[in-house]
Amino acid sequence: MGISSALGPAHEIALSSGRIRYHDTGTGSPVVFVHGLLVNADLWRGVVPGLAAAGHRCLTPDWPLGSHSIPVPAADLSPTGLADLIAEFLDALDLTDVTIVANDTGGALTQILMTRRPERIGRVVLAAVDCYETFPPRPFADLLKVAKVPGVIRPLLAPMRFRFIQRLPLGFGLVTKHDLPQDIAQSYLRPARRSAAIRDDLRRFAAGVDKRFTSAAAARFAEVDLPVLVVWSTEDKLFPMTLAERLVTDLPRATLRTIDNSYTFIPEDRPELLTELIVEFTRLHAAP
Repeated sequence: MGISSALGPAHEIALSSGRIRYHDTGTGSPVVFVHGLLVNADLWRGVVPGLAAAGHRCLTPDWPLGSHSIPVPAADLSPTGLADLIAEFLDALDLTDVTIVANDTGGALTQILMTRRPERIGRVVLAAVDCYETFPPRPFADLLKVAKVPGVIRPLLAPMRFRFIQRLPLGFGLVTKHDLPQDIAQSYLRPARRSAAIRDDLRRFAAGVDKRFTSAAAARFAEVDLPVLVVWSTEDKLFPMTLAERLVTDLPRATLRTIDNSYTFIPEDRPELLTELIVEFTRLHAAP
């Protein structure tokens, strides 16, 4: 939905399997953001202004992960299909030396992208992400299995319009330490509640989530010649710090920074600090 004015003007781009809505603001070296499941571009509303002020062009697409506004019934929504969709987005806008910033499920897609279509990428930020055998993370694995069944998603999401339900573990309680503003929570939840076509996209994605995709990407990490910043919360409820340590060990040019007072959705809980870390990283690894 991308309701936040902080993201800049909204645009649409026609790709081979459908249209993608994205926001674009700032000038300079491009940063493309990859959010996770059941959120959209609004996740980055606290990060984009600081990066734009630091001299970056910030592009925040609504990827078809359940909170998007334009259905993509013809798209391959398997993890590799989505990674290829991200690569096609970069191609279509002729973006080069791109910084990819990913969170949660978007990090799994980005790892596939890094090992499959790295040619337009200059550097990567993985901020609390699915990886290795943790795709999906355990608390949500059963939920995604249920979501594969046609007709189930709407009744699952219906109670989420209530704030107290949103704070439960299978709402946003495990991923955000602090309450979401209600307009943002509804931006994330409304598309799949209201649109059968969006729910079908979400169901097709849920059907394809499997650790074999992240494990296959990890098997190629030694080939990744890109600077990677791994950002992890010390209080993360889904992704233990051991996963971050494995990423830094296995990716040849990776470094780790930790954040307190946050769960998995670091762009929600600590956007200012995440922005500072990204700016520091992009300056350290700027193109010559």
